[in-house]
Amino acid sequence: MDRRSFLKKAGAGAAVVSAGVTTRARAANPIEWKMVTTWPKNFPGLGTGANALAATIEEMSGGRIKVKVYGAGEMVPPYEVFDAVSKGTAQMGHGAAFYWKGKAEAAQFFTGVPFGLNAIEMNAWLHYGGGMQLWTELYKPFGLVPLAAGNSGVQMAGWFNKEIHSMNDIKGLKMRIAGLGGDVFKAAGGTPVNIPGGEIFSSLKSGAIDACEWVGPYNDLAFGLHKAAKYYYYPGWQEPGSTLECIVNERALHDLPKDLQAIVIQAAHVSNEVLTAEFTAQNARALHSLKTEHKVLVKAIPDDVLKQLHKLSEEVVAGVATKDAMSKKVYDSYLKFRAEVKNWHDVSELAYYNARNVS
Repeated sequence: MDRRSFLKKAGAGAAVVSAGVTTRARAANPIEWKMVTTWPKNFPGLGTGANALAATIEEMSGGRIKVKVYGAGEMVPPYEVFDAVSKGTAQMGHGAAFYWKGKAEAAQFFTGVPFGLNAIEMNAWLHYGGGMQLWTELYKPFGLVPLAAGNSGVQMAGWFNKEIHSMNDIKGLKMRIAGLGGDVFKAAGGTPVNIPGGEIFSSLKSGAIDACEWVGPYNDLAFGLHKAAKYYYYPGWQEPGSTLECIVNERALHDLPKDLQAIVIQAAHVSNEVLTAEFTAQNARALHSLKTEHKVLVKAIPDDVLKQLHKLSEEVVAGVATKDAMSKKVYDSYLKFRAEVKNWHDVSELAYYNARNVS
């Protein structure tokens, strides 16, 4: 019995050694991938989030996959990330789905919808409300696999050089605002401009645009937007919980061994959790800095303006659902889940926030 036990243990040890040798052999000849992003290189939260995702994949794989990250414009222009990954020029991309509305209208639902789901609710819809299946179906014809890779949370409404008292103050304004929020802004009488993040400060400073929204205090402070505009408005009605997107070339993913496929997917899940936490913590610190050190005037959008923007948003988003069958399918799923989760959050999250704010 002792001999058999010894031989059994020895055999198990040999298997472990063999597995270790195999891992080291694979790590000596790693699979090399490229990740192109829509973000400026090493930009806080967004760019560094892409870097962290690449590092997590390498660490979890024991060095069997190495991912080189390219900032916006280093390999392809920021708004060509989708095509680059679809064609296989790069194996991965990092950005936001609403940039690809020209490819598929329904893509906008997978970033942020005006007066829609917040970060908690967005993740719940994606993973437990059918959203992820719809997102996968939408990108399938392009040879892409979508993954959620972070969430900025509720954003700010943006930077303005004039105060907003009524809807009349929006009319005629030229504002950098992307996605469905831009469509609502247009319906309100403004002119939406969709320019990459790296061009926002110079455009605002020069007067090429009158206002802008980017993300929130963390990223806005990093860009120095407080040096180009006077008023900082909240809440971010246009993007209440914007999902950051990792897209993977489907063929490249499926060419990987099963364990490495799982590692790429799980690394995105890790990034989704950690990056969302980073935005929450860093936005709080950056807002404090903007108010106390830079004396930024932080102002609330008047309730009447919010009500009218809400009404316009419902009309604009419903209009997207008429564009094609897939948009209608995604819209119906999104709307159904929003109604369900609202009933819960009215007596949980919202009720708690109200209770916490009682003086």
